[in-house]
Amino acid sequence: MKRRILTVGSICMDFLIRLLKLPDEGEVTAEEEYQFIPGGKGLNAAVTLAQLGADSILCTKLGSDINGTKLRNFCDNACIDNRFITVGRNVSTGMKVLISEETGTERIIKYCGANEKLTPQDVEDAFTCYPDAALLQFDIPAQAVLAASEYAEEQGIPVFVDAGPTNPELDLSQIRNIEVFSPNADETFAYSGIYPSDVEKCMKACITIEQRINAKYIVLKLGAKGCFLFDGKYYKLFPAHDVECVDKSAAGDAFTAALAFDYMNYGDIKRACEYANIVGALAVSKTGAAASAPTKKDIENFVKSNKINFML
Repeated sequence: MKRRILTVGSICMDFLIRLLKLPDEGEVTAEEEYQFIPGGKGLNAAVTLAQLGADSILCTKLGSDINGTKLRNFCDNACIDNRFITVGRNVSTGMKVLISEETGTERIIKYCGANEKLTPQDVEDAFTCYPDAALLQFDIPAQAVLAASEYAEEQGIPVFVDAGPTNPELDLSQIRNIEVFSPNADETFAYSGIYPSDVEKCMKACITIEQRINAKYIVLKLGAKGCFLFDGKYYKLFPAHDVECVDKSAAGDAFTAALAFDYMNYGDIKRACEYANIVGALAVSKTGAAASAPTKKDIENFVKSNKINFML
């Protein structure tokens, strides 16, 4: 039976501009390429869950504009349950402008738009789908995050927290029923004051974070170094798979979604970390945000071609 996982997070249209270099003041450059790409942490995670085989429900908010219409159509085509994707009045759909130079330098301009209008009432309505688990992210109002954790506690379901972006208005100690708390390296530094550059610092950072939250597991996303698991007593580093990094914009979202998916299916956090590492590697190998989510077939081919000892 499919696990029903509710994602409460953001949705936006990514406007990607590729340049040889950022123009100086008064300079005009014609050497450019642009794309509109569906994105937002909530959408990225929900698409990943649907691709992997979950019953994926997304709670988010769009604006009443052309981008909102395009994103809703994208969700329909991605087999995401969109009953709880609401439309805000007099507000535009969220957008991110990503400027990428040939040198690899990236700049991001973020417009939250309708994402800032997601309310606790929207979240309460979404929990009428009676999910098996909730996946939360921090790029929505703090009240919506806390409401989601409260409803999850009331229904007795686990909460998976993709702990980014950092939100100073959010008191981490108030988030309930956390099964897995998963920040990336920069977020880990923001929460602990310790950058997880090696195993010892990963451990110290997790111990510091543990004093701020009540979570069964902490899983640090370390990019090319893999991920680090801490359960309050023991730890383990799971090395990343060696792949060419094409676009890392949604890899962390895909990783956490895959972690939640596999954990809900097997109840084994170590296996879930290994599975999430595979999905994260595939996500950075493709261009795009939500569109980079791998399919089950992609995962099967990757495991087989790389001779990875993992039972799908």
